[in-house]
Amino acid sequence: MTASRLLPRTWELPPALAGRLGDEVGRQRCMIADGHLLLVLHDLPKPGDAARAGRLFWRRADGTWDASAGGAGIQGLVRHLDAFAKAIDGLEERLAAATGASDIHTVVQAAAPLARTARNLHRTLQEARDGMPGDRELILARDRSYELERAAELLHHDAGAALQFAAARQAEEQTRAALGLAQAGHRLNLVAALALPLMAVASVFGMNLPSGLEGFGMAGFWVIVAAAVALGAVLYAAGTGGQARR
Repeated sequence: MTASRLLPRTWELPPALAGRLGDEVGRQRCMIADGHLLLVLHDLPKPGDAARAGRLFWRRADGTWDASAGGAGIQGLVRHLDAFAKAIDGLEERLAAATGASDIHTVVQAAAPLARTARNLHRTLQEARDGMPGDRELILARDRSYELERAAELLHHDAGAALQFAAARQAEEQTRAALGLAQAGHRLNLVAALALPLMAVASVFGMNLPSGLEGFGMAGFWVIVAAAVALGAVLYAAGTGGQARR
């Protein structure tokens, strides 16, 4: 029988296990036969990369462990869990330091596959724990994988909530800016409604017609200026009051 290309060359798995392992990683799972346990786990996922690199962990019938990467013995599995914990901590720091929706979206993209992989990791270790109930190291690894799953899911949830809040805040700011532009346009329309007819009449008949105010001199001029300012204030108040009622 040809050995799977996933297996390290130095490993001599029982045929009952080796025959169940293909050339592709597939899903995370555990296999038990003849007192031996084989864990097929996924490495840390990379955002946007659908392929998953595999990590194999072999517990022999005598209780000794070996790993395809990360060191010999049970330490290979411990370091595998450490890598997930470090990745989660790093994303939590990036989320705390995020200054905009783009930064938060990057965290969401990384947290989603990480949470999914951690969930399947915990499920696999729980199955291994059920198959090897007396192994203390498996119990500890299973318990830690549960904490990793919970931390990764909380991170994904918090990042998603932060992204929704950022989007809502941006929409609120855009609405406020649009309202300000609408109010300014309303005031301009009020001024134009009053000024344009007067300007049209003045352009047709000219501005030098006798008005009866020629004898008032500068006093008459300032009275007209004050009346114009007062009228502008009234129009402004009418415009802002109408928008407030809306």
